[in-house]
Amino acid sequence: MSAMLVAVDGDLAGPWTQAFRKQPGAIVRAWPDDLGDPREIDIACVWRAPHGLLATLPNLKLIVNLGAGADYLLADASLPDVPIVRAADPDLSMRVTEYAVLHTLRYHRRQPLYNAQQRARIWKVHEQPAASEVNVGVMGLGVIGAEAARVLARIGFKVAGWSASPKIIDGIETFHGAAGLDPFLARTEILICLLPLTPATGGILDGTVFRKLRRDGAAGGAFLINAGRGPLQIDADILAALGDGTLAGATLDVFPEEPLPPSSALWTHPKVTVTPHNAGDILPDILAAQVMRQIARLERGEPLQNLVDRRRGY
Repeated sequence: MSAMLVAVDGDLAGPWTQAFRKQPGAIVRAWPDDLGDPREIDIACVWRAPHGLLATLPNLKLIVNLGAGADYLLADASLPDVPIVRAADPDLSMRVTEYAVLHTLRYHRRQPLYNAQQRARIWKVHEQPAASEVNVGVMGLGVIGAEAARVLARIGFKVAGWSASPKIIDGIETFHGAAGLDPFLARTEILICLLPLTPATGGILDGTVFRKLRRDGAAGGAFLINAGRGPLQIDADILAALGDGTLAGATLDVFPEEPLPPSSALWTHPKVTVTPHNAGDILPDILAAQVMRQIARLERGEPLQNLVDRRRGY
């Protein structure tokens, strides 16, 4: 095996490098201080690496995107014309599914209301509909979105999904494309967004979409859960929708600007739950082993898994 470059921006740079150095047979170079001879590098494992870096590797054969979203990588105008794969593992899918289920159940079981009552020392029980009365909608039916939809359906919710192209999932009503978006929104009370970021999806979570959600169902209003990508949402529209009652609550794990600025009104809004982009926390040791299996497939001439389609953007 030739050398592998690990180029990760942020606090996880060290853990990713260590995880790959634990893998049998791996020859690891770490950006920015241990690049070595760029001609020796044929695999690049990256997350938000500086644009232009990969173009300096003349013998690159494969790029591994160490995360679910490839939008930052694909925005590199000098990106080499080599295959790109996403690091993916059942553990990642389950973590995001846990997040979606957790916050769907919070809204379904009126937990924000009971939290407020606790602070006010109010002992009052509210009517609790069954999960089978609540319409949940999942935007984005990739590996993670499909799994979240299936688990929510097993709990008993009436689940539907929407995606850009047609998808079939046993037991889940599915909608697709521009024609399917409005009917999907009209039946949805709790909207879970797990879409990738593409030119078509940027800013999709706006006031127009929120106004099309169902507000008179068993959930007691319309709710938003975004664990996809930050630029999918327009923060000002979320705040406006919460202010006028279009949205009854929002759980946000991602934001157009991260970290979320201290000045953002989302931090202190009583109907907003903010989490620090941790819905799908990635464990480098687990995913490094999966990446090594992908590299082995490449070296054997076998088809790669989890290929990124540059045209679609994911």
